[in-house]
Amino acid sequence: MRQVRLKVNAYEKALVFKNGQLVRVLDQGKYWISPWVRVMKYDITELFYHEIDLDLLLQCEDLSKRINVVEVADNEIALQYKNGNFQKVLPPGQYAYWKDGLDYDYEKIALDKVEVSESINRKVLAKPEVARYLSTHYIESYERGLLYVEGKLVKTLDPGVYYYWKNEQNAIVSKVDLRAQQMEISGQELLTSDKATVRLSLFAQYRVTDIVKALNENKDYVKQLYVMIQLALREYLGQYSLDQLLANKSGIAPFVLDFVSDKIANLGVELMDIGVRDIILPGDIREIMNQVLVAEKKAQANTVLRREETASTRSLLNTAKLMEDNEMLFKLKEMEYMEKIADKIGEITINGGGRVIDQLGELLSSR
Repeated sequence: MRQVRLKVNAYEKALVFKNGQLVRVLDQGKYWISPWVRVMKYDITELFYHEIDLDLLLQCEDLSKRINVVEVADNEIALQYKNGNFQKVLPPGQYAYWKDGLDYDYEKIALDKVEVSESINRKVLAKPEVARYLSTHYIESYERGLLYVEGKLVKTLDPGVYYYWKNEQNAIVSKVDLRAQQMEISGQELLTSDKATVRLSLFAQYRVTDIVKALNENKDYVKQLYVMIQLALREYLGQYSLDQLLANKSGIAPFVLDFVSDKIANLGVELMDIGVRDIILPGDIREIMNQVLVAEKKAQANTVLRREETASTRSLLNTAKLMEDNEMLFKLKEMEYMEKIADKIGEITINGGGRVIDQLGELLSSR
């Protein structure tokens, strides 16, 4: 039977199968092929894929000497580099590529380890194909972190970027902010020693000083700090009556600060400052105190008024005594009042004889 002409181009290989078995590999060139054989061409710049099991194909020595095989175990992935540049990730499996093709390099990575080796380029880790196998954690300059592997504390993390392989060991990173934080304790209804209800609100400023104590040795350190401040407020208000509390309200913040600071050492937290925002009294007590305040102000006003009246009376008495002893002073005072009266009069109309003028002249003239 007449043979068929076959041409294998550059960057191609051809596999010749007879009765389903690989018998020959053809390099670049022109060939006469029997029509009873099956020929499959491959691009040598690509990975070698075939539906037949690779181990069976590699039994052909003609193929095995032209193929490199990469075995990726179940706990591994392989990073494929083409001419030195990252190309893709190979999951577990068996891969083959042509020795005459492009220059492929492979970097195998064991996923059963937690930390990512420093030898791997960080730009490669940012590739989406690689990132899906990673858990990435960012620790800012004002933060610190704790690394837990399988529930166990491994180490403290300083600011930076950390990469961990996703696997059954389950690496977890917990972070905490080391900057000064503010907490609001609002609407605390507390009883004074005389059973008066007071609603108090304040602000607390704190920061974490020991991340291991705060995150690893305590559960919800913020809530614990909140409860301690509440207890300190109850302790302080229980010592005073309502009047004493209002008189000593400036002592609330120092007392709470001292009370709490001694008890939070095991929380890994430092209480920096306490400030009272407001003290709210019940409506009936507030109304009574307003009435007391009004009464006190009225009493003060009456006292001032009486003091002024007394001073004025005393001044008049002293003036009267002086005028009694000095007739000229009395006359000057008379003229002073006449002048004030005259300033109020625009025009004087006199009815009567000349005696009126004489009397007015005698009144205004001195003896």
